[in-house]
This record gives sequence, C-alpha cells and structure tokens, in this order.
Amino acid sequence: MDVKKQAGALQDQLVRWRRDLHRIPELGCDLPQTSKYVQGCLSQMGIPFVTMVKGSGIVATIRGEGAAGGKTVALRADMDALPIKEEAPVDFKAEGGNMHACGHDAHTAMLLGAAKILNDGKAHLNGSVKLIFQPGEENPGGAKPMIQEGALEGVDAIFGQHVGALQSDVKVSGKIVVSRGAVMACRDSFKIKIIGRGAHSSSPHLSVDPIAVAAQVINGVYMMKAREFSALDPVVISICMVRGGTANNIIPMSVEMEGSTRSLNQQTREKIAARIEAVLKNTCEAYGASYQFDFLWDYDITKNNPDMADLVIRAAKDLAFGDDIVQQASPIMGSEDMSFFLNKVPGAYYFLTSLVFQNGEVFGHHHPKFMLDESIFSKGAALLAQIAKNYLDPPANA
Repeated sequence: MDVKKQAGALQDQLVRWRRDLHRIPELGCDLPQTSKYVQGCLSQMGIPFVTMVKGSGIVATIRGEGAAGGKTVALRADMDALPIKEEAPVDFKAEGGNMHACGHDAHTAMLLGAAKILNDGKAHLNGSVKLIFQPGEENPGGAKPMIQEGALEGVDAIFGQHVGALQSDVKVSGKIVVSRGAVMACRDSFKIKIIGRGAHSSSPHLSVDPIAVAAQVINGVYMMKAREFSALDPVVISICMVRGGTANNIIPMSVEMEGSTRSLNQQTREKIAARIEAVLKNTCEAYGASYQFDFLWDYDITKNNPDMADLVIRAAKDLAFGDDIVQQASPIMGSEDMSFFLNKVPGAYYFLTSLVFQNGEVFGHHHPKFMLDESIFSKGAALLAQIAKNYLDPPANA
C-alpha cells in the first residue's frame, strides 16, 4: 500500500470534496445536507456506515482482511460550520450567513480521502478502522452524544487533525505540529445575574445600582486572574456580554453578564469557578445586591497520549514528511471536544498548517476572510491513512 502515492492521486478529488462541502455550511448538530453528502461518498466507496445524533453524525467501518480479529483504530473529523458571513475571495463561496471558517470542510474531505486509501487497501489491513464524522464541534459539542450512542465501542485508539493557522509561530503550510501532552485548553462558561433595586437616575441613593455592582465584579474577577494565579499556569477569563438597563434615566433592577474561562489544569479549572462565585458573592453582599450564578462545565483539556503522539511522528517519517514535523511549543488556549474522545481511549490530535496570505496577512480561524492552502490536502489524507495503517500493523523497528 503506497499511501503517499495514492493520496497524491486523490488531490484533485480532495479539493472537489472540500469545495462541495464549503458551499453547504451547516451549524451545530443539525447537518442534513453535509451528512447526506458524506453518506453518498461513503456509499460510492462501498464502505458501510451507521448514523448517529439524529442522522447528522456518521460512523463508518473498514474491516481489514489481512488478519482475523485485530485492533480497531478510529479517525475523527468534525463537519460543522460557523454563523459567519463569508468574505473570503473564492469562487466557491458559501451563500447565506454561515461559513466553514475553521477548516472542518477540509477535515471531512481529508478523512474521506483516507477512507478511500484504506478501503482500497483493506486486504492488507490487520484490523479495523472506524471513521467518525462528527457534528457540533463548535457548539454544542457533538463528541459526547456520539460516544453515548456507541461511536467508540471496540475502539482501541483514536486520532484526528486540525488544519489552518492555529500555531502562530509556524508561518508556512504543510507543517505537522505535534504535542506529547496537552494540546488545547478546557473551555467553560458562566452566567451571572446581579439583582439590585431600581430607581430614578436622579435618586441613586434610593437604589441598589446593579450596573455599579457589575463594574466592581468585573474588576474583581480580572484582578483575581492577575493576582491569584501563577503566571506559569495559563488562565484566560473573559467577560464577553453585559446586558442591563432600558433608558438613560432609569437605574435598572438587574444586570446580566456572560463569559468564558480556559485553563490547562483541572485544579486550576475548579479554582476559577469557585473564585468567580466568591468575588461575586462578596461584592454583592458589600453593596446590598443579590445574585444568581451558573457555571457550565464544557469542553475538557485536550491531552495526547505520548506513545500515540510518537506514532503520529513515525507515520509522518514513513511518508517522508520528517522534515515537516514541529514539536508544539505550548498548548493553545482554544478548545476542542476531541478531548472527550481522548478521555476514553488513548490517541493524539495534531495540527497540519495550511496558510493563505492575503496582502501579506493571514486571516485566522473564525474570521470571515479565513482561507486554506488546498495543496496540503493530500498530505493530510496520507497522514491519517498511514497512522491507521501503522497502528494496526506496527513497523518492525517502531
């Protein structure tokens, strides 16, 4: 099985798949067009599959014929888009208000390419490959329901890749960025309601001003972040929404705030939640207000198994991509629900850089001008296929 040669022959098809998917961006866990398209591709290849998450998620299985039994390795791609109106200068632009601004269309196309390579060579596979096409990575999280519906049953290891420009220190396309530990931060969110007493703006002494209290809470939370956590323990706390008031001469009854937090340590994660509520509670008590607080535990920390990370590196070297391997310098403070798969079985998640310069600037993920260098698609498909092949049939000198 000459994986690199087969992937190169698929390059034009990979681009077509990706552009077709790019034109039909869908959100969350409701991906009827996207899922139908992927199901059609799998059917043409003769690869059996089942659907999950109300038909939007897909799990296909390639059963190797090289040996009876054997292990099962999973390869995962996310398929959902973002509620962003596209401004990228491409002739296959999405219509409407949604856009594949995070590369999930490319992830899906490259997994289809790996599926084609592995299925064509299944006579030489000593085990099985599960292909997980997942909805809802951006929101609300499609990994958990797929796990609950059995996507990982019988799976011994799992791998996935992310394209784009996530590694800001890597300025060229085609680099394979791998971590032997933490890859991305956890993501949690919180909602706060500060309840005061309304009054006319001319009589603030008759009020308990929730806007003033909210300002003190915001300052307290940001001071907490700056003074209670080590500079060597990365923490991000962002209050991104503040809502309150109806007129410029009315002190309102309440103010609502929403924000998110990110960290790389479970104890730090729990401390953040506790300290935000403590700051909120103490501030409201000091000023005579009351509050409601909801902390929503969201995506976990994405961590690679060191042995599985080494397997990714070995696969890259087997494909003569050794010069393109980059050790991930530090975890990214973004988050991924690939974390839930990696919590269940050993595996690795890595980055494949794909950058397009527009007037000297690269527009990153979640930007309306986000673009991908399509020339790396065959490399991504080859790497996924080689990882699966090496896992099922380890090289003698591995």
